[in-house]
Amino acid sequence: MQEFLDRASQLYYEGTPILSDEEFDLLADKHQYNSVGYQVTDAVSHTYQMYSLQKCFDIDNAPLDINECISSPKLDGAAVSLLYVDGNLELALTRGDGLQGRDITDKMAQLVPNKLDRRGRFKDLYSGVVQITGEVVAPSSIPNSRNFASGSLGLKGLSGLDEFKTRPLVFVAYDAYPHAVPTYSNELGILRSMGLNVVTSFDHTDYPTDGIVYRLRDSRDFEEKGYTSKHPRGAFALKEQKSGVETTLVDVVWQLGKSGVVSPVAILDPVEVGGATVSRATLHNIQYIRDLDLEIGCKVEIIRSGEIIPRVVRRID
Repeated sequence: MQEFLDRASQLYYEGTPILSDEEFDLLADKHQYNSVGYQVTDAVSHTYQMYSLQKCFDIDNAPLDINECISSPKLDGAAVSLLYVDGNLELALTRGDGLQGRDITDKMAQLVPNKLDRRGRFKDLYSGVVQITGEVVAPSSIPNSRNFASGSLGLKGLSGLDEFKTRPLVFVAYDAYPHAVPTYSNELGILRSMGLNVVTSFDHTDYPTDGIVYRLRDSRDFEEKGYTSKHPRGAFALKEQKSGVETTLVDVVWQLGKSGVVSPVAILDPVEVGGATVSRATLHNIQYIRDLDLEIGCKVEIIRSGEIIPRVVRRID
C-alpha cells in the first residue's frame, strides 16, 4: 500500500489523479501513510483552465442548437496547451488535470512555430499573452495511437527528445484564449494563417477520431453560456454509442502498466463480445468510474473499442 500511495501522490502532481482527495485521505489514514510522497518538480499551472467536453450520444438530445454551431472532428490524441507571449512560444504543458500539467516545451517546440507569423493585417492580434489549446495526434496506422502520442510527450532527457523528433506526431489547434475575433471559424482561420494546423481544416483521414465536436460559432455567445467545473456549456462532443453486451462487474483491481501509470481494470463475469471471451476491461481512471456510477455487482455494458480493447461504457441497472 505504501508503494501504491506513493504512486497515487505522484500521479496527482503530474495531473492524472487516480484517486479523489477524499479517497486518498481515507487510505492514508487507514494505513498511517505519512510520507510526503512525490515531490512537486514539474507541475505548472495553465494560464487558462483546460476543460473537457460534455458528451452526447443522441443528436436529437443535443444540449445546443447545432444550427448555431461549427462542427469539427474530435481528434483522439493528447491534449496540450501552448502559451505564446507577443507571438513567441514560452511554455507548453500537458493537459494534466486541466488546472496544471507537465512542462513539455522542448518537445512541442519541434511540432509548432516557435514564433507565430503575425504579419499583415493580423500583426496586432495575439499581442501579449495567448493560450492555444489543441491535440497531439499520431497516425491511425500506429497501434494504440492515442497512447503512443501521450507516451511520446513523457519521454525523458536528451535521448527522449531525440526519440521524440523521430516520431510521426502532429499538433492540431482547436481553441485560443482570450478570444481575439467574434467567430470561432475566423479565429481558427487566423491561427492557421499564423502557421498552425487547425481542427476545422486539418485532413484527419489518417488520424484517429472518437466523435464530432459541436461548438457555438459566435465566440461571445460561447462565453456567455459559461462553464461548469468540468466543461464549457457552449460546446459538446457527439459520440457514437456502440451496441454492447451485458455482464456483471465482479471486482475492480489496480494495474501498473508498462508506462508506469496505475489504472483501474474491471473484473467481469466472462462474456463473449465480438467473437472473443472478455473477463477484464479498462476503466481508464477513477473519474471514469465515478461518472458511470459503477459499483461491485452492478450490471454493465461492454464493447470492444476499435474491435480490440474491451471497455465498460455504461451501467445498466
